[in-house]
Amino acid sequence: MLSRLFGAGAGARWRMALLGGCAALALAACTGDESPSINAKAMKALSPQTLALISDKGMSKDSPIVVRIYKEESELEVWKQTTSGDYALLKTYPICRWSGELGPKVKEGDRQAPEGFYTITPGQMNPNSSYYLSFDLGFPNAYDRAWGRTGSNLMVHGDCSSRGCYAMTDEQVQEIFALGRESFRGGQRAFQVQAYPFRMTADNLVRHRNNPNLAFWKMLKRGSDTFELTKQPPKVDYCSKRYVFDATPVDPGRRFDASLPCPEYTQPEGLAETLAARARQVDTQIASAGPLAPVAPVTTGKDGGMNKVFLAKLANPELSAPGSLPAVVKPPGSDYGVATNEPAPEDTIALAKADMVPVSADVPLPTPRPDDAPGAGTQVASSAEQPSFLSRLIPSSTAREAASSAVPQDAPAAGNAAPASAQVASLESGGGFLDSVRSLFSRSGENPDASATAAAPVTEAPTGETSSGFSFGRLFGGGSSEPAPSAAMPVDAPVPPERPAVPAQSSARPAAPARTAAVPTQAPRPAPAAPGQRPAATTTTSSAAPATPQQPRRMPVVPSPGQAAAQAYYETLSGSPATATAPASGSAAGPALRPSVAANGQEALYGTTPARTESGLPGASILSPGGFSSSVQ
Repeated sequence: MLSRLFGAGAGARWRMALLGGCAALALAACTGDESPSINAKAMKALSPQTLALISDKGMSKDSPIVVRIYKEESELEVWKQTTSGDYALLKTYPICRWSGELGPKVKEGDRQAPEGFYTITPGQMNPNSSYYLSFDLGFPNAYDRAWGRTGSNLMVHGDCSSRGCYAMTDEQVQEIFALGRESFRGGQRAFQVQAYPFRMTADNLVRHRNNPNLAFWKMLKRGSDTFELTKQPPKVDYCSKRYVFDATPVDPGRRFDASLPCPEYTQPEGLAETLAARARQVDTQIASAGPLAPVAPVTTGKDGGMNKVFLAKLANPELSAPGSLPAVVKPPGSDYGVATNEPAPEDTIALAKADMVPVSADVPLPTPRPDDAPGAGTQVASSAEQPSFLSRLIPSSTAREAASSAVPQDAPAAGNAAPASAQVASLESGGGFLDSVRSLFSRSGENPDASATAAAPVTEAPTGETSSGFSFGRLFGGGSSEPAPSAAMPVDAPVPPERPAVPAQSSARPAAPARTAAVPTQAPRPAPAAPGQRPAATTTTSSAAPATPQQPRRMPVVPSPGQAAAQAYYETLSGSPATATAPASGSAAGPALRPSVAANGQEALYGTTPARTESGLPGASILSPGGFSSSVQ
């Protein structure tokens, strides 16, 4: 009936007017309150400056709009249809705050602001927002749902505070809200929001080539390129869990479904080829990017961003900004908010401007090792500085003093292992082949350190007892030139009895015994004396020889096994035991040899008869036949 009264054109205009009225009623109904303040915010007219800008760019107040958002640049653009039918940029609004990192929203509570293509209907406009005014992005869309992504109430709103949203100032969101409202009044059923991580240029994709979202962003670039090439908002569809733009199925009966494979489709002539050429250009630039090409960090640790004009206002509240800021604002990279009526701290502004905020790893430090822990002394010794090559060639007394000072004076008298201090001393000492050679030719009469001597309760050797100073450990290396402190002797170890002191020997060499003319041949050598017994001196045939004065006692000399065998062979040839000739008057008797085995090869050396035991060496009874004694008697 209306078409009959007013014609077809009048009916279309009437329907658009009814649609605009319904949108206004819907906006009023969303408030839930009839207070004039809420209606005043939602229904406030565009400013004369904005109306003049719209007119200057060949646009009308109620022409359709497209919103484009760029995270990294913190900018929101409003594009509007001109009288020619193409879309042109109307105005760019700096974003006061967005949260999260570059990349899509994945799940509820991740603080990510969405990225992708979303559709805003009149029902998503909220004049009763807690953040002045807002409109819902409609996340998740069909693409997000196909990937199982979750989230809700993701808005573009005011109050400069974000938890997964794009936050503007109140004055900015009021103007954006009014532009959307007027476009609905002009007949636009829904306007498109294109949310990008950054401006979709090839250089930006090369800079973010290491980001795991690169493939997703290349797909978004095809939609961005489609809008820039056609100057029209692209028709967005979903199939095979991806976006497709300006696509028409070849089979009219087929439909796009985000969870199903894409049907065969076509695109406007030349569009597919141009998009493919741009995609190849991006791939070529990424492949040719060298190691010196700038690379953006995958994560910044700043929890979003803020446009530089608002950062400047935080640093200097006297500067102007597009809208007023709330009393407290939390800048990117900070864990706390700052007052907007006074300059923000310099370090806060520096963190907000930085490309990346360092985040310390939450790794617990190891607890200090207790002083009484097992092996503490060994670790100290192993970490000590090792002696150099020159110090091994020319050993100094510093190492000896360090070794002796490392032994405590109150070392325990008994134990199964040397204390930690003794280990440190042994590790600090020298060693090696050069020290072994020096030890080989050194005299054993050198006194060891007093501290090392006191460390082990060894029975004191009698005066005059010496050792050869030879040791296999020193000869083949690894030993120290100084005696290392030894562990205390166990209490149950047998200790040999002390040996009696031996009188000092005369330094004068005895004269050779004289031979008498009465003996035509050489007198036979005396038989070997029993161990521990001094052989009796033979006398000459002359009875007038004066008595030999008593000479100092000499220690018998033990012959080598070769000497003993030669003596036995001599006795076999002579048929009688050899006896030594009597010494000359006034001369000392020559020392007799004590064989290590009996002359007849049948008698044992030590402890076989009581007579020999009584006259044997002190302590000889505790030695077994063929035993070994380390000292020379």
